Amino acid sequence: MANVSVYNMEGKEVETMELNDNVFAAPINEHLVHMAVTLQLANKRQGTQKAKTRSEVSGGGRKPWRQKGTGHARQGSTRSPQWTGGGVVFAPVPRSYSFKMNKKEKAAAMRSVLSAKVSDNKFVVVDNIAVEEYKTKTVVSMLEALDAKKALIILDNADEKFIKSAANIEGVKTSFISVDEATVSATISVYDILKYDKVVIVKNAVKNIEEVYA
Repeated sequence: MANVSVYNMEGKEVETMELNDNVFAAPINEHLVHMAVTLQLANKRQGTQKAKTRSEVSGGGRKPWRQKGTGHARQGSTRSPQWTGGGVVFAPVPRSYSFKMNKKEKAAAMRSVLSAKVSDNKFVVVDNIAVEEYKTKTVVSMLEALDAKKALIILDNADEKFIKSAANIEGVKTSFISVDEATVSATISVYDILKYDKVVIVKNAVKNIEEVYA
């Protein structure tokens, strides 16, 4: 098992921690990672675009001119696509862009991106992450001490005080993963882990990830 250093919020190393190789040294499956990212982005799309076809626009009931003898090209309706105000050819209609990945594929994608962060030394474990009051300055100081400017911070619970304290920091996002008996609550995603340069994670959240994805 790989060992990583564990820091405090002041950036000082306080201990080391063993990581589960099944989660943090797993084979990297780029195909599943791509699918997981595409899935998340697809689920964000509204899919509400709509344009009218020639059967849906108003007017055009009468033939504009007779078939022959005018010198013009023959026309059957002023609502044809070539006319101004006419319908759209193959008009977009509301649709869902979402698709499905099974649980094993999602888990493999998550293990892949976590393993990549660990191998690139962009996985920073902190013994405890908390603030006593709503204070953005405390979070900024922690990130500076850990040399993590663009970071995804992963907590072991939905700490409202800390989440709100970090909400206004540019290039920083807060997620969490908590395990309570048989219930798992999490907001971490493959897309976010890839997007941010470093992952700053509390020690208990590492254990929760190992429990869920090992």
